[in-house]
Amino acid sequence: MRTTTAWRSTGDGSVTLERVTIERRDLRDHDIALRVDYCGVCHSDLHRVKGMLKEGAIVPGHEFTGTVTAVGPAVTRFAPGDRVAVGTIVDSCGKCAMCEIGQENYCLEGPTSTYGAKDRVDGTKNQGGYSREFVVTERFAYHLPDGLDPAGAAPLLCAGITTWEPLRAAGVGKGTKVAVAGLGGLGHLGVKLAVALGAEVTVLSRTPDKAGDARALGACDLLVTTDEAQVAAARYRFDVILDTVPIEHDLTPYISMVALDGTLSILGYPFPTTVAIMELMRGRRKLTGSGTGGTRQTAELLEFAARHQVTADIEVLPSSRVEEALHRLDNNDVRYRFVLDLSDLDQPAA
Repeated sequence: MRTTTAWRSTGDGSVTLERVTIERRDLRDHDIALRVDYCGVCHSDLHRVKGMLKEGAIVPGHEFTGTVTAVGPAVTRFAPGDRVAVGTIVDSCGKCAMCEIGQENYCLEGPTSTYGAKDRVDGTKNQGGYSREFVVTERFAYHLPDGLDPAGAAPLLCAGITTWEPLRAAGVGKGTKVAVAGLGGLGHLGVKLAVALGAEVTVLSRTPDKAGDARALGACDLLVTTDEAQVAAARYRFDVILDTVPIEHDLTPYISMVALDGTLSILGYPFPTTVAIMELMRGRRKLTGSGTGGTRQTAELLEFAARHQVTADIEVLPSSRVEEALHRLDNNDVRYRFVLDLSDLDQPAA
């Protein structure tokens, strides 16, 4: 077995992480080893550390970039020194209908998540990217295109692909009217990607405070959802709405703003919630959901992001400040994504 240094939760529901030595598997034929340079801090990391799934101690992290350090004997796509990225999924059955079309995120046997899930070969518990080294099969690693900043690109592997897939599924392009509800880690990338696709983008917010931020990201407008007059004036206005709000909220105002044959895509897990069925029926509106992304769309996203210079707006912290990042994320004190610099794990513990 290989060993590396990582940040692991205590498993007691507190936002406390300990610097520990963990084991990584020896390379299998199609594995690569990578030095993790930058890892994004996702809201789901916070939920998991706080015990949402009651899974005990975990090493979080499922959106990271780094450099290949070693490859297995059958690897054909990577060589030591290559820039690489890894996202939320590290394995799948590889043979079902979903896997065959590159939608491993919907694997019929269940995708294997980057941390917390059991390895499909040896049954050990996967440990995530808050660590200096990671081992993954080459099928679930991605070339990080030249020109993409590795720190700013890390959140593309979760927040980015989560918004990219529904935009592509809805055929968003020049002239499409898109609204994004919530201007956080997911929402700000949804705005950037929709703008880069050529859409006319509006941010939906409960207050007008983020109007300047919305326009700085490329949006043409901000609509205040607590203003009944603004909501009424926007009926049937948007072809696509991405709902990235992560807490319980009323979907009815959003549905009312969806155009004929338009789509409201739920990305933020607003549970529990109710749906105004009559609003869906008025205009053949579609209510959909999306969860991260598969290998085909993730590779496509990275190439698109490189061409259009789309990366996340980030605050980089040394990994030793991971608890600070999680506490601030819990208080919504970030614009718009924390990214950990794992290089400090090369130094002795303080």
